[in-house]
Amino acid sequence: MTAQVDYLVVFFTATSGASGALLGSDEKELEQLVWQLVDVKNKKLGKVNELLIKPDLSDLAEEKEEEEEEEDEVEESAEKENKSRADNVSTATSLETALNLFCLHLTNEVNSAGAGTSVCLCTDGPLHIRQVIHPEAASKNILVPDCFHSFFDLRKEFKKRFPTSDLKALNVHNMAESLSIPVDLPAMWDPSASPDPSAILPAEIAVQLVQIMGSIVLALLSEPSSHTFSTEERVSEKFETGTCSKMEKVCDNTVIRARGLPWQSSDQDIARFFRGLNIAKGGAALCLNAQGRRNGEALVRFVSEEHRDLALQRHKHHMGNRYIEVYKASGEDFLKIAGGTSNEVAMFLSREDQIIVRMRGLPFTATTEQVLTFFSPEDGLKETCPVSGGKDGILFVRYPDGRPTGDAFVLFACEEHAQSALRKHKEILGRRYIELFKSTAAEVQQVLNRYSSAPLISVAPAPLVSMLPSVSLLPPPGRMRDCLRLRGLPYTASIEDILTFLGEFTHDIRPHGVHMVLNQQARPSGDCFIQLTSAERAIQASQRLHKQIISSQRGANSRYVEVFPCSTEEMGLVLMGGSLSHTHTHAHIRSGTGLSPPPCLTPPSYSFAPAPPIMSAEAAAALYPSIGQMMLAPRPLPPGHAYYPASTPMYMNYTAYYPSPPGSPTTLGFFPSPSSLSSPGGLIRMPGLTYNGNGVKDLINAVQGYQSPAESVSLLSSSLIGQSSGGDAPLMSLPALMTQPGPYLDLALL
Repeated sequence: MTAQVDYLVVFFTATSGASGALLGSDEKELEQLVWQLVDVKNKKLGKVNELLIKPDLSDLAEEKEEEEEEEDEVEESAEKENKSRADNVSTATSLETALNLFCLHLTNEVNSAGAGTSVCLCTDGPLHIRQVIHPEAASKNILVPDCFHSFFDLRKEFKKRFPTSDLKALNVHNMAESLSIPVDLPAMWDPSASPDPSAILPAEIAVQLVQIMGSIVLALLSEPSSHTFSTEERVSEKFETGTCSKMEKVCDNTVIRARGLPWQSSDQDIARFFRGLNIAKGGAALCLNAQGRRNGEALVRFVSEEHRDLALQRHKHHMGNRYIEVYKASGEDFLKIAGGTSNEVAMFLSREDQIIVRMRGLPFTATTEQVLTFFSPEDGLKETCPVSGGKDGILFVRYPDGRPTGDAFVLFACEEHAQSALRKHKEILGRRYIELFKSTAAEVQQVLNRYSSAPLISVAPAPLVSMLPSVSLLPPPGRMRDCLRLRGLPYTASIEDILTFLGEFTHDIRPHGVHMVLNQQARPSGDCFIQLTSAERAIQASQRLHKQIISSQRGANSRYVEVFPCSTEEMGLVLMGGSLSHTHTHAHIRSGTGLSPPPCLTPPSYSFAPAPPIMSAEAAAALYPSIGQMMLAPRPLPPGHAYYPASTPMYMNYTAYYPSPPGSPTTLGFFPSPSSLSSPGGLIRMPGLTYNGNGVKDLINAVQGYQSPAESVSLLSSSLIGQSSGGDAPLMSLPALMTQPGPYLDLALL
């Protein structure tokens, strides 16, 4: 607007919560409207009007009637006090009634004045309109009258007349003081005295503030100021969708991140949450997770830093039953989500006022004709919802090599057609059911960016394996697939159930070759690895047992189990904390999808049919180094765990679970079962133990893998062995695997 309006309405609001700079930040409801009409041409002030919003309490229980009477008495006394200050006092039972009553009183007063018809509100700062009226009306689905979509900010108008004044420090008191207007406010509510903004503003103070504001407006209009109120602020009535280029510059001070959004929320829901603040065109971008689904976050770009700061005051305001967290973000964050460079996407989104629907789960062979038929069947038996623009209104999402991803975006001309389309959710196209969701322009850009620039599920680095010591615990890469991976086991399945499921292939299992993979809570994950004696038997087992039914002795449910051959390298990767791709097939394809938290291995407390020795003791001694030689050059691993270094971040306490010995998986070669050795066992003495040790548990961890029975460990006190200082020295028996005496770390052969 360039011409000066005929009337200004000095407008003030008060809620049941905070006032001043925090007005509207606590989501409290509006309780009081105060206004005064100012005749701009004749420079006259009208009457001060007050409107109180009091909910109807007639439906409360009878036992609260006495309390209501007391409250009414208090309110009546307050009204009597206000009558001496406000010229007209009225009440309303709801916000919608109050807004309609305000418009009615204002129209009648303007008509009775007869000096013009153009009217605009004038407030002390933007909070009364942007943070009180519009947010509460949006949360209650109330249509706001047109007069609340434009207003003059008295502080900004004052700064135009007095450019040297500090806008952030301006308030009613110092503006009146600069214009030599007398101010009669209680000391505790004097803005120059820094009142508590969280305090509730009394009703009579609001009336006084409106009277002072009216005097300030009249002083600005009169000589010598002769100020002209010509350019008002606008409140956006509708969120405008649009595209954003990655080359566009986005100011860091205009972007926020909203977290905790409902999964089904759209950009229109975000605009509704920030109603009263002006969002830039296409400035609401929903964030997606690695699987392309919404993660409950959004980046919102506002038209200015002022609106961004007001948005931050809505931290933990509610959208439905959920509170939304609001934080600062950067322009770079916004461009990563909403920015795009594809001309095809720009052409697709160039049509304005279009509703976008996302299709997910399409057959890879789906065509535009099939999509058009899906929404507008020719038989006429189902509801039709024509696609806007025909084939041009469909955008298939593809990988960089042109392969379809199963996603597509479809345009509809109106909300009615879009809702009809969404009712086809999970209907069949070809042999697949199709998921339908209401989408946004920013989501289109984000999905296209993810699929066209990089794989949707990125391959994460292997932090655990990269942190392993120089002596690798994994076998060298190889193609011998002599292991089995069982996937989809019942959670109640035990090792005995698995051995029963394997049947005749049980005899081909290596000693300590069954590994149940547990999750972070030490519960079965449904996966298991089996080490067999040969790759041929592994292939035969996978072909014969794949998708066969397994039953659990501890559960009534039975289910089929997927059986795949795999290599020791793949098995070791999972047992060391990695994860294999769920697309693993018989086609000898190995792919990874990143590392999951390190699993835990079950203790080797199972039994199986005895297997014949793989090699004689003499051959094993010639092929593998003796334990003594290995102990002379120990691995740089701290004692206590067989696989994981102490510096590696753990996800749970692994000392409560005992992994299989180092011979399984084959990290240092395969050691034959001790039953095939005829040499007698021996005793070792371990002097120098600390006093604060955990006893047998630490000793078992220290000698883990050397098949020392737990019952053979004995702790001898210092007095028993004649030591005057130092820790207790235990005695334990071991199979005679150490053929040569010598200093083996801290061990002494007895």
